[in-house]
Formats: sequence, C-alpha cells, structure tokens
Amino acid sequence: MENLQYFLLPFLDLKLLSLTIVGTFAGMWVGAIPGLSVTMAASLLISFTFAWDLNSALALICGVYMGGVYGGSITAILINVPGAPAAIATVFDGYPLAQRGEAGRAIGLATTVSLLGGLIGIAFLAFGAPILSKFALKFSPRDYFLLGVMGILLITSMGHGSTIKGIIAGTVGVLLSMVGLDPSTGELRYTFGTVYLMQGISFIPAMIGLFGVSEALFQVRGGTLPPIKQMVDKVIPDFKSIVKHIPLVIRSSLIGVWIGALPGTGGDVAALIAYDNAKRTVKNPSRPFGQGAYEGVIAPESANNAAIGGAFIPMLTLGIPGDAVTAIIIGALFIHGLKPGPLLMIETPQVFWIIVSCLIISAITMVILVLSTLKVFLKVVEIPKNMLMPMIVMLSVVGTYAIQNSLTDVYCMLAFGILGYFMRLYGYAVGPMVLGLILGPVIETNFRRSMQMAENNPLAFIGDIFSHPISFVLSLAIIYMIVSQVGIFKSLSKKGGGSFNGKGNG
Repeated sequence: MENLQYFLLPFLDLKLLSLTIVGTFAGMWVGAIPGLSVTMAASLLISFTFAWDLNSALALICGVYMGGVYGGSITAILINVPGAPAAIATVFDGYPLAQRGEAGRAIGLATTVSLLGGLIGIAFLAFGAPILSKFALKFSPRDYFLLGVMGILLITSMGHGSTIKGIIAGTVGVLLSMVGLDPSTGELRYTFGTVYLMQGISFIPAMIGLFGVSEALFQVRGGTLPPIKQMVDKVIPDFKSIVKHIPLVIRSSLIGVWIGALPGTGGDVAALIAYDNAKRTVKNPSRPFGQGAYEGVIAPESANNAAIGGAFIPMLTLGIPGDAVTAIIIGALFIHGLKPGPLLMIETPQVFWIIVSCLIISAITMVILVLSTLKVFLKVVEIPKNMLMPMIVMLSVVGTYAIQNSLTDVYCMLAFGILGYFMRLYGYAVGPMVLGLILGPVIETNFRRSMQMAENNPLAFIGDIFSHPISFVLSLAIIYMIVSQVGIFKSLSKKGGGSFNGKGNG
C-alpha cells in the first residue's frame, strides 16, 4: 500500500507532474538537434538541480531521458539525420518513408511504438528488476566481446544492396575507432603526430557528417528538387495496423530491455539488433527493408525506448549504470546522500517508484506532444531543397561545435561528410561505418580483457566459451548469423553479382 502511494505521488503532485512534462518537451528538442545528446543534457541538469529536492530533480531528468531518446527519430525520419545515436537504425526506413510523402505516418508509428516499447521496458523495471539485474551481472568481458561481434555482423543487414560494401564500410569504422590512446597501454596509435587525434575520433561528429552533411551534398548534386508534399490524413496508426505488428513490438522491446540491462550498452545497440532481427524474422514486410518498410521503423523505435527501463535495472538494483545517462543519475543520487545498490529499494523505495511513475508520465506526454504538433514538424520536409540543405549543414556545424566547443570536431564532421558523399556516390552505405565506430572500442577492450583472463592462451579462451552457457549461446547465435550470410553470398553469386555494382544513397 505504501509503495502504491509513492507510485501515485508524481501523478497527484502538480510540481512533479509539470517538471516531468517540461523535461519531456525539452528532451525531445535536445534529441532532435544533432550533436546535443541526452547525456549532455542530463549532465547539465545535475549542476542545475543539485540544490533541488531529490524528487523534483528525478522528475526533470527522467523526462529529459525519455523524451531525448525518442526525439532523435524526428530528424532521422524528416531529414535523414539521427538526432541521437539511438535513432541510427530508424534512418534506414524512416527517411525513405518521408521521401514517399509518408513522414506523418512514419512519425505516428514511431511515436506509438515508442510508447508501447517504453511501457514494456518500464514494466520489466517495476516487476522484474532483481531477476534481470542478477542475469546481467553474469555477463563477463568475453560475453561483451561476443555481443560486439554480433553487432558487427549486423553490417550485412545494413548494407542495403551490397554485402561486401557494407562489410568494408564497417571494417573501416572499426579501424577508425582505434585512433588515439590505446585503452590498455596508453600508447598513441595512428595519430600521425597530431595532438588533435590523441583523444580518438568521436562517433557523434562522424555520425552527423556521414548522415547529415553527406545527405545535403548528395541532394545538391541531384539538382533542385521540388519539395515532397506530406500526407497528414493518416498520422495516427489505425488499430488494425498496431495489432498486426504487436508481435514485432513485443519481440523488439524484449531485445531492448535485455540490451539496456547490460552495463555499458544502450539504445543504439538495442535498436540495431532489433532492426536486424526484424529483417530476419518478418516474412512479409510492407516494403523491402531499406525502401520504406514500416517494420524498419517499428523495430528500432520499440527497442531503444524499451532499453530505457532496462538501463535503470542494474543502476537501481546493483549500483551499476546501464548507460551514460544512468551513470549521471547515479551521481545525482550520490549528491542527495543515496547510494544505488541492493539496499536502495529496501531503504528508500520511494525513489524507485517515483522513477517508474515519472517514466510512465513522460512516455504518455511524449505521444500527446508529438501528435498535437506533428503538422509543425512536417513543414520541415516541405521546405524547398535549396533552402533545407544549407540549413541541415548549418545545424550540423552548430550541433557538432556544441559537443565540446571544438572546431576540430567541426572539421572532423565536415571531413566525414565529404567521405560520406563519395560513399553514397559509389554505393557504400554509411550506417555500417558509424556502427563500426561505436562497437570498435567495445570489441577491442573486452577481447583484450577476456584474453588476459585466459592468460593470453587462445585455446583457453575458446574453451571458456564452450564451458559457459551465456558465451555458448552467443557463439551459436554468431554461427547462425555467419551461416545466413553465406547463404546471402551464394544467392548473390547465382545472380551474377549484379548487386555488387549497384549504387545507392546508403
């Protein structure tokens, strides 16, 4: 009964309710602006709210978190620029839908399934936190390495036309992730004597350049095109369509909760794995994936929002952050004299239930705000290309500079934009390169840790894989993905390799 009172408090307290709504609105706009990440917003809020009472600070931060993860999908669909890393997979089918004049339907779908996915993640947080946290704690560095390898194998699904070109782009991304200080020895690698590369190549400027600037250059190359008139009569998905895709939403949400509960991962990895799962399991998609399939929006948006609830699970039950934002929230709890861990839910249950309530309020608020202002967002797509593309470049420059107030990041972003233009010109997808930059450090760091645990003995490393259930299951999944890719290669060879020469915009 006491827990129910804590749960209802944010619904009944006008101050907490207002702060959650304001945080959601602010988070949506932060997430929609390339370069302004949810992590940045949450870190600023810590210094801004440290004098507040804990409940008010949590309400605002939870709203920003939920709204920010979703907000990245808006620009991903409208202008092919993911506002947040969690929206990278949404680009693949969301933007083609906007090019078909269905941006309203795409955003409506993304919003609806984000609500469903978010609620599923919150339900697991509320009722299954102790169980899932114990399971997540069993993952060793070896398992994170295998999980990273699984992510790299997603490159085949992201190539949209040429498997080899997708693998090449992803491999280059992994190699670029190794620039800078060696994470184990501290030695410089591939910096060519310049101090600007000592910190490595951040994937956020690279992502903005590869998706945003390269898209603007590619569009300008094609000449001035008339703006695409968007259909706004079917914004809210019909009940029949939602029911049809419920199995995909549930499956993707479960993937999101699982990935989110793994310390150090996040919505971006969850969305990519869910997208790949949808490509492999949906037998009759509305359109081919990569050409405007509704399922290509539903899967990643369900997963990245469900990952929010998953990320809170290890933070609240074990004191281990699930991602960067929950790491910042841990700092907020410490500032207010609380220590996240097994005793948190026993000694201060109100903190747990207030977080659950604020996340639910934020998820519902998100739907109301988006669907009530959607026509304003859609006007962006109807701006003439000769005006929109320079605005995208300017927004990319401002967003990149805001990350660290660094012109070096801007130059890096522009360089990746030019690289992305030529990649699109010759049929190389830019998504795999971003994925390689994100997963490269995960793979390298955890492989080296797992090899040290095996005393640098490859046979002992392989033996550990077969002797641990989690590692064994992940290895079987990797083998399945490799076998399925071999099947793809065979089918391409039978067709005479025509798809290897195709060109596309990635």
